[in-house]
Amino acid sequence: MSNLPKKCLITGGAGFIGSHLARRLLNDGAEVTVLDNLFTGSKSNIYDLLDNPRFTFLMHDVVQPFWGQFDEIYNLACPASPIHYQRNPVETIKVSFIGMMNTLDLALKTKARVFHTSTSEVYGDPDVHPQPETYWGHVNTLGPRSCYDEGKRAAEALCADYIREYGVDVRMIRIFNTYGPHMHPSDGRVVSNFIVQALQGKNITLYGDGNQSRSFQYIDDLLNAMQLYMALPHSTVKEFFAGHGMPVPVLNVGNPGEFTIKELAEMVLEMLPNAKSKLIYQPLPKDDPKRRRPDIALAKELLGWEPRVTLREGLPKTIEYFRTLFNK
Repeated sequence: MSNLPKKCLITGGAGFIGSHLARRLLNDGAEVTVLDNLFTGSKSNIYDLLDNPRFTFLMHDVVQPFWGQFDEIYNLACPASPIHYQRNPVETIKVSFIGMMNTLDLALKTKARVFHTSTSEVYGDPDVHPQPETYWGHVNTLGPRSCYDEGKRAAEALCADYIREYGVDVRMIRIFNTYGPHMHPSDGRVVSNFIVQALQGKNITLYGDGNQSRSFQYIDDLLNAMQLYMALPHSTVKEFFAGHGMPVPVLNVGNPGEFTIKELAEMVLEMLPNAKSKLIYQPLPKDDPKRRRPDIALAKELLGWEPRVTLREGLPKTIEYFRTLFNK
């Protein structure tokens, strides 16, 4: 067996999740290449890695073909918050589909294992709750969110076809709301929005009546699931999903603890007692999901995994990151 370090590529690796993953893989002894065009990622997320001899940064857009010899490819390239993916919707759907195709073509040529990060947004505004992997979703194909929702659904379809047609070793996860240090302060996600507004003394903006629900997963729990899943032999993954009548290996990864958006806002204010913020309400954006909670039975069974960090434990760490960011 080779003693050479594992070679890993992370597309979108300068983003929130990608930069955490790069750090994890480097700590495990891997050689890590991050490919990112910095559309929403930031080099500040990976400054501490640039001097590592096992780390390489490539400024590149996944819509354009790329080459390299890697053992593992993690596809994280795509704007993931509405404020960013709606800023350039055509580019969002191109990154989702063409970027996925370029990733899969490289894996096919080089026999690399692929890890694709999909999203709970493939379920749309669900009429099944909680959402299992077998649920097909309730998505508006023509709405303002469809560039992301349908782009990710198309990427999943492409992965499924590369598995069926070419036997590419692809593992897919559908990520539910994830938070933690290194989130972008203006990415429009609800956790970062509320923390930043409270720290800056602004009112906290809720949409609709604030009773729509979400499930919040701390970044460390997500990374644990990703590494456990990627480490499984191809035969184990294939047999597990075939045994469940699912020819394509896709897992929900999220925290099934469910909170209303108003409860989240109140928890943030409780943890920032000096904040002068009040709760204000705006109209609910079009196609905004009313409820979102993962069924994680398959991840528990296959990986022996479940999230460990509660919202009350993860929020203070995230608040401290933003506090330090603003005090620099």
